[in-house]
Amino acid sequence: MGFVAETRLSDSPYLEQVSHGYTEGNGSTVRPSEIHWHMVFTKHQGGILPIVVGPLTSSGIVPYMEGLELLWVQFKLGTFMPHMPTRDRLDSETILPIAAGKSFWLKSSAWEFPTYENVETFIERLVRDDTLSFDPVVGAALQGHTQDIPSRTLRHRFLRATGLTQKHIHQVERARQAAALLEQGVSILDTVYEVGYFDQPHLTRSLKQWIGQTPAQILRMNQPNLHECPDATPT
Repeated sequence: MGFVAETRLSDSPYLEQVSHGYTEGNGSTVRPSEIHWHMVFTKHQGGILPIVVGPLTSSGIVPYMEGLELLWVQFKLGTFMPHMPTRDRLDSETILPIAAGKSFWLKSSAWEFPTYENVETFIERLVRDDTLSFDPVVGAALQGHTQDIPSRTLRHRFLRATGLTQKHIHQVERARQAAALLEQGVSILDTVYEVGYFDQPHLTRSLKQWIGQTPAQILRMNQPNLHECPDATPT
């Protein structure tokens, strides 16, 4: 029971990846924090609901119901909608109004619902309409290549496009890297060293905040026969 989904990378300069799936039952799942914003289209009993989901600043639990079909469109860092600032969408979901037929309203225009196959065409139309923009300074800032940009201007543009600070994004990405190592079977202490945490408690606090699980929980999930795995805090 749970989610069944397929995901593909996108060749669009505005998109990170696209996912399509459905739920097999009622339940809930751990949701990690998310530095990207999404457009999500949920279909249930013939109706489609378009939702703009902002970046999620901490992990949490998300419930789901049986019979949902979902299309997730994940945008690259630096992609944003000028009329809907990302910084105003943190930890929130904005339901877009339905228009006539198989369409919805966005920036005073009616748009046909995209599909898993034609998302890129939908995104190109949003860009041509100036509904969607991209600020390359975000990627440059994350790579440390912004020496010629005044710090105040950089902070403003970064927050406008992502809604987050560079420090926040780096913390989440480090936690994801640590979780990936643990999923591969790397020990907790080796993960602390590889990713650059101060100590094991630092790693545990980070993963609980950003991923929603402790290091021991991640190891046990990926090593079913593991009976004992030390952790800094009880699970």
